[in-house]
Amino acid sequence: MEQDIAILFADLSGYTALTETHGSLSAADLIDRYLSIVNASLIGSSKLQERVGDEVLIVSNFADELLATAELLLQRTQEEYNFLEVHGGLHVGKVLKRNNGYFGSALNLTARLASQANPGTFLCSGEFINVISNKSIYKFLPKGQCYFKNVKDAIEVYEIKLSKPTHLYIDPVCKMIVNNEGTSFSHPNKPDILFCSQHCLETYLQTHEVRST
Repeated sequence: MEQDIAILFADLSGYTALTETHGSLSAADLIDRYLSIVNASLIGSSKLQERVGDEVLIVSNFADELLATAELLLQRTQEEYNFLEVHGGLHVGKVLKRNNGYFGSALNLTARLASQANPGTFLCSGEFINVISNKSIYKFLPKGQCYFKNVKDAIEVYEIKLSKPTHLYIDPVCKMIVNNEGTSFSHPNKPDILFCSQHCLETYLQTHEVRST
């Protein structure tokens, strides 16, 4: 039997780059940290339904609770030391539950939204916005009508993001969030470029030296 639920897909921006740079052990450790953050961010009826790689599916009976979960997830990943930015998609719709799994076009559209979201942001459908009970406490940036693969009609899309703290930077090599108030490694000539490790700094310098010759 089909039921209406709120759906959130979220994954980590730059996970492949991090794995290539720091190896599978660091990547696995980061996933453990990510799941701890996800579980600590669940609001109300929101629950972690499944995980595949660095992507998580979170569902809720109420869109307001899922939106609060999404914002808390954004906030906590930004505050986590040497972590990655998260991005994702939010939608509501009918799904079929079978053998503890969900099926339906609403899931597919949510995944499409997530794939188009920039690091540190969530994209949500107009349908999701319409069922939020108190829209005034959130900032939704209209992105216009968008078309997605295998979706017949255009979808009204909005962006949700938090103001990024000024002390946070993104390592250009492994894509980790770097906090200049903690341990970081600065570019020798460009103090606004920070790295999580000496390895990433050296990799960046070597790569740019090769490109400039």
